[in-house]
Amino acid sequence: MTLTPEQEAELQRLLARRLSGEPLQYILGEWSFMGLDFYVNPYALIPRQDTETLVEKALELAEKLELRTALDVCTGTGCIAVSLKKLGRFTRVAASDISYECMALAGENARRSGVDIELYVRDLLEGHGSYDLITANPPYIADAELPLLQEEVRHEPRLALSGGADGLDFYRRIAQSYKEHLSPGGVLLMEVGAGQAASVAELFAGCETELVRDINGIERVVTVRRRA
Repeated sequence: MTLTPEQEAELQRLLARRLSGEPLQYILGEWSFMGLDFYVNPYALIPRQDTETLVEKALELAEKLELRTALDVCTGTGCIAVSLKKLGRFTRVAASDISYECMALAGENARRSGVDIELYVRDLLEGHGSYDLITANPPYIADAELPLLQEEVRHEPRLALSGGADGLDFYRRIAQSYKEHLSPGGVLLMEVGAGQAASVAELFAGCETELVRDINGIERVVTVRRRA
């Protein structure tokens, strides 16, 4: 196959972006998650297979416990919320993020998958009502580790990565307020970084918690069940 001069120039432009360390997902403008296609852009964290562990567990619990309303905070691309609505039997799914750009992207992805989700520009759980299921993939990288991340990850928004001095700032905030927004008998699921699961679970002492491993055997999700 022979490229036209225009195609050759475009190929060289894309190659230069990749050689600069820009993630392939941003260059392509889309990526797959839970078997669904999602638009991606530099305003939001790239959907990863690690996060599929959270969605799979959420769908399992929703079916087992008959959970029918869901809220996803720090939604980014909306991949969690859209997947729950598309693959589950939820009557209502809401998604929120502090970033207007992320919420616009989540809306595009909901339309792409043909699902209806509620979209809110809000900080974590602030301003929300009560839901049977709450999911969160908050920033969890310790600030001192940010400069040490691989180059591709450093292209992703700091807003979606920085979790404070020890990476747990957002989990502490969730622990302080989640009971106001989780229905009795409901479940909170949070993605966590490698080595963080036990520390996050300790923030919910006295609650029924479970640590869920991903396909690599890493404790990737912490679930918290509110007593009925």
